[in-house]
Amino acid sequence: MQEFDRTTFDLGVAEQVLDAQPFSRLLKTRITSFGDGAAVLELDIREELQQQNGFLHGGVLAYAADNSLTFAAGSALGPAVLTAGFSIQYMRPARGRTLLARAEVVHAGRRQAVARCDLVCVDDDGTETLCAVAQGTVLNTVGS
Repeated sequence: MQEFDRTTFDLGVAEQVLDAQPFSRLLKTRITSFGDGAAVLELDIREELQQQNGFLHGGVLAYAADNSLTFAAGSALGPAVLTAGFSIQYMRPARGRTLLARAEVVHAGRRQAVARCDLVCVDDDGTETLCAVAQGTVLNTVGS
């Protein structure tokens, strides 16, 4: 894995990190905002990502939450981070054109950060609907 300097961990480097994840490439995920303890990931809602009732699969929502929480925490802790755990609450079926996963650090120390994420579906007309929320703890792995 490529090493990244914490002081230069910006949106461009975050895009490289995301692109280095084969699963993120498979889902065609984009990182559209990164820094200052926050990150936004987005992906297009496509038929192959839906469950049998035509809604975005909960596993895709969980992936987006996990990854956006970790990117947000990485912007505070540095690039060497891993998710320690997270929980997600599904509030309504996810449908629309695009999924946005907006994560923000609520507390960061030297070794870990706690972040929350709103998962929002955007319709063709730009209407946003909150479909799930998540919270997680991310650990700095430097020196582990």
